[in-house]
Amino acid sequence: MEELKLRVEGMHCGSCEMLVADELGEIEGVKKVDASHKDGTVKVGYDGKLDPEKVKKAITALGYKVKS
Repeated sequence: MEELKLRVEGMHCGSCEMLVADELGEIEGVKKVDASHKDGTVKVGYDGKLDPEKVKKAITALGYKVKS
């Protein structure tokens, strides 16, 4: 399994983490999501192809900011 790690601003609690994890879990190829509001990170485990832009768009659509 490969991993995509992103810095994300705006997550403040466990509910934010669950919201991000649930949304990203719907993307094809995503096998695991570990969102941490304390670290400000989202780690996405995936198999096969995954479009990082699709992941970033899903996070920003929830109102969070993805940092480079």
